[in-house]
Amino acid sequence: MIDGAVELRRATVKRSVWWYLRRWPVIPLIILAILVFVGATASWISPNDPIKQRLPQRSALPFYQDDSPYLLGGDHVGRDVTSRVIHGARISLTVMIVAMSAGMIIGTTLGLVAGYAGGVTDEIITRIVDIWLGFPFILLALVVAITIGASFTVVMGLMVLLAWSGFVRNVRADVLVIKENDYVAAARVAGASDLRILVKHIFPGTIGTVTVIASLSVGGLILSEATLSFLGAGIPSPTPSWGNMIAEGRDYLQTAWWTSVFPGLALFLTVMSLNFFGDWLRDRLDPKLRQIE
Repeated sequence: MIDGAVELRRATVKRSVWWYLRRWPVIPLIILAILVFVGATASWISPNDPIKQRLPQRSALPFYQDDSPYLLGGDHVGRDVTSRVIHGARISLTVMIVAMSAGMIIGTTLGLVAGYAGGVTDEIITRIVDIWLGFPFILLALVVAITIGASFTVVMGLMVLLAWSGFVRNVRADVLVIKENDYVAAARVAGASDLRILVKHIFPGTIGTVTVIASLSVGGLILSEATLSFLGAGIPSPTPSWGNMIAEGRDYLQTAWWTSVFPGLALFLTVMSLNFFGDWLRDRLDPKLRQIE
């Protein structure tokens, strides 16, 4: 009898935990919180200088394979992989905050103007978005990197150019519906200016869409930055970013696999967590998509 009660209690706890994990993105939020903490405090928690070369420690084994001074081993010139992964998180955090915020502001503003103004203005903005979406971004990034030179500022500018277009069409579609509502017509009759109508009456109705697009797009932005760095058009070495760490370690996979695997794992976990969080946020903000109550 007692054993049966214990088993029932355990089963109830397991169901409760499973329900909670399905309802809330606990694991993705934990990973993202670690990313934010590590990126913000990289200079303090990093055990070593991420760009200092120590040739005697070239391809030093991770701590669990040898008495290495480095937690995750050393790269081909003796730099601490742990410190470089930690400082690489700062690049990803910057992409999340700076590039996505700038792209969100530009794209949302253009979507609001296009949907509300209509006519020629709407046609021009929409055609610009169509042309931009058909342009090969990687080719543009490589041309810019060769012409201007790869740098942190150039990469952030490229990330903004990549981020803004995703907001325009969705925000425009929301505005086309919202501007026909009675409260917008009442505000117009009351003498409210177009700017006030956009800011006070229409924009609040698009916040949910903007939030979901941002959460779903930021993972792709981080992956794009890593891709550019891998191709040599992103963050220039020796500044540590996950993309150029993977690129630098690809020639040493057979002898020092950890130089590429650990930054690749950090990139995978970050992008996966952002995608899961974006899916959860979309389901929570759209009642039609809710599956768990």
